[in-house]
Order: sequence, then C-alpha cells, then structure tokens
Amino acid sequence: MTRLDSPLVFDRLWYGAHVATMVDGHYNVIEEAAIGVLGGRIAWLGKACDLPAYETASKHNLEGGWVTPGLIDSHTHLVFGGNRAGEFEQRLNGISYQEIAKQGGGIASTVNSTRAASEAELLISARRRLKHLMDDGVTTVEIKSGYGLSLESELKMLRVATSLGNDLAVTIKRTCLAAHAMPPEFDDKDAYIDYLCDTLLPKVAMLGMADAVDAFCEGIAFSTAQVQRYFEKAQELGLEIKIHAEQLSSLGGTRMAASFKALSADHIEFIEEADVMAMKESGTVAVLLPGAFYTLKETQKPPIDLLRQHKVPMAIATDANPGTSPALSLRLMMNMGCTLFGLTPEEALAGTTIYAAEALGIAESHGTLEVGKVADFVCWDVESPGELSYWLGGQLMKQRIQHGEITQ
Repeated sequence: MTRLDSPLVFDRLWYGAHVATMVDGHYNVIEEAAIGVLGGRIAWLGKACDLPAYETASKHNLEGGWVTPGLIDSHTHLVFGGNRAGEFEQRLNGISYQEIAKQGGGIASTVNSTRAASEAELLISARRRLKHLMDDGVTTVEIKSGYGLSLESELKMLRVATSLGNDLAVTIKRTCLAAHAMPPEFDDKDAYIDYLCDTLLPKVAMLGMADAVDAFCEGIAFSTAQVQRYFEKAQELGLEIKIHAEQLSSLGGTRMAASFKALSADHIEFIEEADVMAMKESGTVAVLLPGAFYTLKETQKPPIDLLRQHKVPMAIATDANPGTSPALSLRLMMNMGCTLFGLTPEEALAGTTIYAAEALGIAESHGTLEVGKVADFVCWDVESPGELSYWLGGQLMKQRIQHGEITQ
C-alpha cells in the first residue's frame, strides 16, 4: 500500500523557467515553474515553490527563459522529389505560371520527380527539411502524400513519412492526399475518383498507412461532389477527414467537409459566414497558411474576425511544399499570421499548439502543458512568449524535449 505522504517519483524534473501552458488557447502563465515527467508524460506541473516531496532520476535547471508546448505543424507536404526553385526564378523573370505548366512545370513536375525518386532518396530529402522544422521547436508534424497520384507512389510517400517518425524524435501524423491533382494517365476526373475509392483508399486503409485523408476542392482540382464521394469512402474506411478548400474561390467545400465533422479546413481565404457557422457546429479547425498567401501574392485574406466571432479555433501551419510555400520555419509562419492576417501573438502560439493539435485529432494528448499529457515541450531563450512571433528567424530554442527526453 502506498502511503499518502510518499514522495512523488519522476524520471526527470525541469525547473528554472516560466511556463505558458496554452490551456484554453491562452498563455496561462506559471512563473518560476517546475515540470515533473514520468513515463514520457507530465506527472506534475506548477510553481517550483509548491512542489511537494519528490524523488527524481535527474534534475535540469533551464536557467531562465520560457517553456511552451512543443510546436505542431499541422499541414505540410514534406515528402517530394526535386524542387521548383527554377520555376520561382522564372516567375520573377516574367514567365507566367501557365507558360511554365505548358513546359511541364508546376505540380506535374513534382509528380514526375516524386515518382522517379527512390524511397531512400525521398527519405534523405524529407529528413533534411524536417530537421529544419525540428530545429525551430516543432515536435509534431503532419505530412501529406499527394505527389504520387498512384497507389504505388502514394504508398511510397506514406512509407517515407512513417520512416521519418521512426527515425527521428518527432511525432508524425500521415494524411493521404491522393485527391490532390489529376495524374497524367487519367483524363477524366470522375474516373480518377472512382480509382481512389475502389482501389487506392481501401489499400491505404488496409495497410494502416494513413491517419486521415485530404482533398483539394477547387476549380483547378476537384469539385465538391467529387470530393464528397472520396470522403464518403474515407469515412466508411474509418479515416479522419481534412480538406483544402476555398483557397481561390467559394465552392462550398468547407461546408461539405464540416458535414463529415472534418478535423480541419485549410486555406479558406474565400469562406463565408455560413461556412464559418458550419465549422463551429462540427468542431472543424480553420488552418491558416500564410506562407502560400505570401508566396502567391494573394490579396483575399481569411475572415479572421468572423472566425473569432463564431469562436472557430485557428491553427497556423507552414504548408511546406515545393511550389506555393517553400517554408521551413513555423515561427516565421506565426509572424506572418500576425503581420498578414492580424492575429495576436497569443493566437499565433495557440495556433501552433492547442489548435494545431485539434486539427490533427490529438488534443487529448498534445498541444498544452497539463498533467497527464505527453511531455513534449520547448524552452526558449526569450523574455516573453510573444517574442516567438516577433523575431524573424534566429535560434531561439534552448532545449527541446520529446516524450520526456532531451532531444536538442
């Protein structure tokens, strides 16, 4: 029998810094805090002066700074072959996107390069990109497929994403984005959706290679009706749902996805109040992607005030991809969320912690610093948490803890 006055037992104890827990999406500061970790989870959290008797295998003085939950990048396309830096330079020299596409550029170029690359080659390049995010304080990353557009190549991408999570101190969530664009061997969109529903999705689900599915619902991609068929199959297979929607126009994709209780609707520059209300009703998170907005020189901003008014949670992600958002810093996206979209620094941090966790369906275990949650946190060399959205680049991370283990 355990005595009531038995000391607490930790594997590790951290102290000597302030903590922004991000519970309820606010800083919720604990000054001069201590964090006790046992079995990879937070076992005690509070002011160091309130810490009861304890035993620990090791103690770590953080020597000042601020601790936040590990950052979560809830929308990336990190696995791909080649890159499109040359196209970026062409566009700046006056060559239109349409001209580049006629030359075999655009997403078709990335599909060709991804199909041609070996699994080992994709792993090496994606690992390099992922390390940049980890160095920026990210502890959880969502990785989408979508540059394979065939069963073999989509599975290849998803295997690489799985390997990254096995090889590195980072949590990976995998999303099948096979409904991203038309592959070259298909010329009928409905036929391709049939292929996804009849062949690709069932195989992905059977192999347990994805946690969710995603689709690009837009005039240049797939219609609302086509995406709905894809989602119906995904739901039948027990996969969570996410959507790229209302980036370039208003097609009703967000409302349709909300009817499936989608985890998130991403981009959403053209959503209307009816879409926002549907998201609130379904618990769907709005994922803002300022990197794509910036790179594409867009002018239509997401309706931040409407999202606030209806209390729809807002996440921020890099959308790291070779064409429209070659972003490898989630903190830079936090700054862009503030400067381009009008978020506050507190909203930006909530968007890369608690609400990013909700966008991935892992908020019960990640996204805030609370007893019982996974011990993923970062100590930053800053004087206030608002500095995470203030500085443009630079090494602010003092220490990165993943599942209670020091990783950097």
